[in-house]
Amino acid sequence: MDKPAIILATSNGIGMGHLTRASAVAAELKSFANPIIISMAAGVVEVPKIAGVRFEYVPGRDRKWMGRFAWDRYLRDRIVALIDETGAKIVSFDGVVPYPGIIGIKSIRPDVKLVWVRRGFWQKSSRSYLLSLQSKMMDLIITPGDFGQSYDHGPTVNRNDDVLLAPISIYDSKTALSRQAARNLLGIDQSRPAVLVQLGVGEADLNAKMNAALSGLLNWPNLQVLLTKEPIDANGNQLAPVGLDIKIIRHFPLANVLAAFDAAICAAGYNSVHEELAAKIPTLFIPNIRGTDNQAARAAWAVDNQMALSVDQGNLKQITATVAQLAVQSVRDNLASNCKNLPEVTGAVQVSNIFKELINQPTRHQINLGKTLFKLKLQDTFGRGLRGLIYSLLQLLTMVYRWIKPHKDVVVNKPTAIKLVEGEVSDLSKIIKSGEPFEHLLTGASDAYKSRRTQIASAAYLK
Repeated sequence: MDKPAIILATSNGIGMGHLTRASAVAAELKSFANPIIISMAAGVVEVPKIAGVRFEYVPGRDRKWMGRFAWDRYLRDRIVALIDETGAKIVSFDGVVPYPGIIGIKSIRPDVKLVWVRRGFWQKSSRSYLLSLQSKMMDLIITPGDFGQSYDHGPTVNRNDDVLLAPISIYDSKTALSRQAARNLLGIDQSRPAVLVQLGVGEADLNAKMNAALSGLLNWPNLQVLLTKEPIDANGNQLAPVGLDIKIIRHFPLANVLAAFDAAICAAGYNSVHEELAAKIPTLFIPNIRGTDNQAARAAWAVDNQMALSVDQGNLKQITATVAQLAVQSVRDNLASNCKNLPEVTGAVQVSNIFKELINQPTRHQINLGKTLFKLKLQDTFGRGLRGLIYSLLQLLTMVYRWIKPHKDVVVNKPTAIKLVEGEVSDLSKIIKSGEPFEHLLTGASDAYKSRRTQIASAAYLK
């Protein structure tokens, strides 16, 4: 008997959080289902290394390969086509807020269960009011647990519309390599201390943080510093101070080789916290204030419980001074020892068990979706007081104005023909980075699916 298909869709976040969680879940689903990942993140090319499942890349609306409203229809139709191709019973979406194209799946395939994997630790923002609207359109909402759950005071807390699970992580103590094996794989000297640095570069503030962090490592004797990207700015200038032994590593995923490192320096994103701390690696977190994720609160929990070090992300001197503390053996030993008290990261197994039961359950929505969505939009517009009403009216006026007079600098990159790319081609990453529109199909796509995908793309691109 063929295994039932489950589609795991993810948005393109600042990091790899959405995609990595989906990959961890996919790996667990394989025992009874045929999981397929469809993602807007370029990192989707790494999915086979994590989960060993089929995948598709879908361009996000930020690629400007088509207009905004065309993209919503395109996303909906692409996932519906994938449902028809695979016979999927569940579509799960891991992202901050489900796009209209995700919710629109229900209007065409009402029997498919729609699940929202909604990470907590939201910062307070204008998106918060959308929670009621989006949540009511789902068959199920799953919240991946967080080590620092008690420090989450954001808008997703106490809503009583979700199922809270254990943390989801691709780190697995049973399959992670030993210190010696991990160092052999990465080409690291076995006898010298090693620090992993995973920080962004590019914008001025990111570059400054990278420089400040690396400067704090200068006085650690005989140190080897491992980075995942070159420490250079947009003009090719070095961000690393003279005197550090730096090695760039391209290994993915790093979760299975974390034992190679004596310490780590990274942002306090969901992935990093639930990989580094789960692996008991002494870590300094430098919170990233971009996006919806309240990394400062998550890092504060780790510091207060002596699980990690952290800093004020805007204080460069503090970053350098706190990084220097990682060179102290007693500091590292204390952090690693405290991490032994953390719970297991078994959330992916729990999601798998939930999906196994959900497949045969009746769908939640057996009503007119369009009518329900219209009512929810009215509630969203008029249910937030005068300020909320004014905000919604301004949004509407802006949309109308931009429809009449669009931004001059927004150019939709329309192709002259539809280019199909199937499966795990070796240059897929280069194709994605090229910026040229193309259609990626999962390995083993049928001729009927290829034809349908060409129709969908033609309607979106070639108008």
